[in-house]
Amino acid sequence: MAADKQNEAKLSPMDENKENLQDGGTGLEILQIIKESQQQHGLRHGDYQRYRGYCSRRLRRLRKTLGFKMGNRHKFVGKKITVEMLSDSRYLLLVLMEAERAWSYAMQLKQEANTEPRKRFHLMSRLRKAAKHSEKLEKLCESPRVDAKTKLEAQAYTAYLSGMVDFELQEWKLAMEAFNKCKTIYEKLASAFTEDLAVLYRQRVDEISPNIRYCAYNIGDQNAINDLMQMRLTGGGGGMMAEKLESLITQARTKQAATMSEVVWRGRTVPVKIDKARIFLLGLADNEAAIAQAANEETKEHLYETLLAECRDTIQAVREELKSEAKQRERSSDADSGKVSNLQFLHSYLTYIKLCTLVKRNESMAHTLQAKLKEPMTDENKRGPRPQDLIRLYDIILQSLAELSTLQGLENDHTFQKEVSLKTLVYKAYRCFFIAQSYVLVKKWSEALVLYERVLKYAKEVQSKAKSLNNSLKDLPDVQELIADVNAEKYSLQAAAILDTDETAEVPSQQQVKDNTPLCDHLDTFRLDPTLVGKQPHLVQFPPDFQPIPCKPLFFDLALNHVAFPPLDDKVEQKGKGGLTGYIKGIFGFGS
Repeated sequence: MAADKQNEAKLSPMDENKENLQDGGTGLEILQIIKESQQQHGLRHGDYQRYRGYCSRRLRRLRKTLGFKMGNRHKFVGKKITVEMLSDSRYLLLVLMEAERAWSYAMQLKQEANTEPRKRFHLMSRLRKAAKHSEKLEKLCESPRVDAKTKLEAQAYTAYLSGMVDFELQEWKLAMEAFNKCKTIYEKLASAFTEDLAVLYRQRVDEISPNIRYCAYNIGDQNAINDLMQMRLTGGGGGMMAEKLESLITQARTKQAATMSEVVWRGRTVPVKIDKARIFLLGLADNEAAIAQAANEETKEHLYETLLAECRDTIQAVREELKSEAKQRERSSDADSGKVSNLQFLHSYLTYIKLCTLVKRNESMAHTLQAKLKEPMTDENKRGPRPQDLIRLYDIILQSLAELSTLQGLENDHTFQKEVSLKTLVYKAYRCFFIAQSYVLVKKWSEALVLYERVLKYAKEVQSKAKSLNNSLKDLPDVQELIADVNAEKYSLQAAAILDTDETAEVPSQQQVKDNTPLCDHLDTFRLDPTLVGKQPHLVQFPPDFQPIPCKPLFFDLALNHVAFPPLDDKVEQKGKGGLTGYIKGIFGFGS
């Protein structure tokens, strides 16, 4: 809110002084002012409450600037804008903002009326109030002080809001007349002014055209339904008209639903007794055809989301019936619990449609991202698509395929399980390919090379299994093209790894060879060794490593402890005993 007020402070001096002095009169760029205000203050995201708050604040600022206050805080004193005040175009802007405030409140109530129908009465009151303010603006613009262009824009604006009131009241003829008048005025203005202004007028004509076709259909023109369907394919008719168009299509399908009683899937005929399921299955072919004929990716994405929303609602309705059926089975004692019931098989069929639609939608988004990935980047500051975005999409696809293989009633359908398994291998190969590309971006050459080999393994496995399932690959991406891409990327990868010499220091340690094996020892295997292209390539080991050789044997004399040597007493010289004791023994003869 603070940012909105800051933007208003920047924009209000320019907006509040927009005057066109053609023909010498006061002018106001009505359509340009309201379009800029709406886009900048909430309507880009459908936030009518935010836009209504902006209109209220702008009205307060205008009244304060012009000194046109309605009394004071204690008493209200009403004032009317007269023709004499029209020397300043801001008085016209004051009435225009009052109309826009009432219109935005009506659109806010319309959004809330989906869950609270009583708010529709307040909605009509606010819409009439907006039309009343626009009539007041048109009456003021009839003054000779206002230029011709502003008069025409005021008439077109009044006709548009009057048509909206009649459209909500289902007064189709009056609404069609008002919208046609508005369209005619804007077409003439588009042809009379510059291209910048003509674009705004043509956009307004494009917004009104679906409403005119819808009114014509309700009056009785059956050809208008084809025009409405074509507008739906091209993305025309937003907001209120989009809701009316979806309601119209639902009504047409409801009339045809009475003729549909059963559906055949996977060789089993299933009765369809739920009206919501009948309506959805009747419109399935039309929705798929509309997606195939979509003019652009944005329209295709919108149609996919619409189809998925209808499918979820239908599955919820069938799930409610399943709950009541389960209660009945519990009461009955002779129920066959082993067989899948018709209602459960219908639930599996609808879940199959939802999951297949999810796969197709994500595959379509992946194709778009792949095309953008191959385009050269024009703006370096702008973030472009990355391989990580595609990895996320293929993760969702693989998750949907995993859910497909667990559907009740199809556990013993071996052909179905083989088809799902084959599709899983194809999308695993593509996921692995983009993981490898993400590693290439960060120069993890070894990891990328291993992943490319894994892609080739998946692709060969797909080709071997596809021989038994001839029709299973017709809706899948081309595996042969993927193999060619992988082979090209492998050679580019090896060349880039060898030539990447300038940024060797930036290469993470996981990419480098961890051992010091010289080149001569691994000539038959590819390894990333940055030193090979450096100043000191590790080609051979120098000096050579020491090698073990036989040493001189050691002898141990184990017999020495068991040898008896001869006595050597006779060869040893005996010395006489000395000392006092020996002398005494010698005198008395003890020593002899």
